[in-house]
Amino acid sequence: MTGYDVVGDVHGHADRLEALLRSLGYRKRDGAYRHRGRRAVFVGDLIDRHPQQRRTVDVVRRMIDAGSAQMVLGNHEFNAVAFGLAREDGTYGRPHTDKNLRQHRAFLDEVGFGTALHCELMAWFCETPMWLELDGLRVVHACWSSRHIELLAGALDEDHTLSPSTIEAATTQGTDLHEAVEIVLKGPELDLDGIWYRDQGGHRRTAARLRWWDSSANTLQRAALIPPGTVLHDGRRGDVPVVELPDRALAATVSPYSGPVPVLFGHYWWQRGTAEPVNPMATCLDFSVAAGGDLAAYRFDGEPHLDPANLVWG
Repeated sequence: MTGYDVVGDVHGHADRLEALLRSLGYRKRDGAYRHRGRRAVFVGDLIDRHPQQRRTVDVVRRMIDAGSAQMVLGNHEFNAVAFGLAREDGTYGRPHTDKNLRQHRAFLDEVGFGTALHCELMAWFCETPMWLELDGLRVVHACWSSRHIELLAGALDEDHTLSPSTIEAATTQGTDLHEAVEIVLKGPELDLDGIWYRDQGGHRRTAARLRWWDSSANTLQRAALIPPGTVLHDGRRGDVPVVELPDRALAATVSPYSGPVPVLFGHYWWQRGTAEPVNPMATCLDFSVAAGGDLAAYRFDGEPHLDPANLVWG
C-alpha cells in the first residue's frame, strides 16, 4: 500500500511546510514535491493567518496536480468560498464584518477580492473533498461524525466536493446542510451553562469545542476543550472567575469516534508538550503553527492504531 504523510494546518507558513516536506523525504522535481513511495495528505486550512498565502497554496496545488498529494477542505477554505459568494439580496455567504475581514486579511492582501486569481482559487477550493477514506485511514478537517458525513454524502458531488447549489444551502443557517458542514469542518460545540471565556482573538465565548475523539468525555468538565491557561467566568454570578467547569453529565450531539479505522484531523490548536496524548483511533495534527507552535505530520503505514512515534515535526 501507499504510505501517507498527513500534514496539519499550515495557515500560510510556506517556509515551514517546505522544510517539513524535505524532512519527510520529498524532493522537488518538475515543479512539485514528490516522494518515491509515499503521498502527502493535507487536513486543510492552508490559508489565512501568515503572509505566505499564494506560495503555500501553490506548493500544495502543484503536488496535487502531480499526484503526490491529496487534501481535504478546511473551514478557512470553506469560509473563503462563502466570503466570496454574493447573494441576490446583496449579502454574502459569509458576512463582510470587521472580524471576518481581519481573519481573512492575509489571504485577501495577496490574492485580492474578485480578481482572476481569487475566482480561480475559489473554484479550486470547491474541487476539494470534505473528507477522504484511504487505505485503512480517514482524514477530515475537524470532526468525523458518521451521521453528518452521511447527510453530506447525499448532498455533495460524488467526490464529496461542493457544487453551487450545495454552497448556497451550506451557508444558509437553519438548513441541515449548514449544520453538517459546521460539524465536519468546525467541530461540534457545547453550551457552557452560563460560563464564558475569551478565545485567542479576544472574543467572548459561551460555548466550547467538544472532545468528540474521547470516549470518556461524558461530563461537561471532561468534554469541553478549553485552551490551557484560560480564565473562566460565571455569567450567572456577576462574571466572577471560576476554577473549572461543572462536572455534570453530558448528552453529546456527536457520538465519540470508535472506528473502525483511525482518523486524523486538524483544527484544534494543540500545543506540543501540553496536548492530549495520541488517541490510537483519532488524533489531531494542528499544533498551532499559526500561533508560534509547530507544523506536524503523521507518517501512516497501515497500522490499525495510531502511534505517537510516527509524528514528525517541522
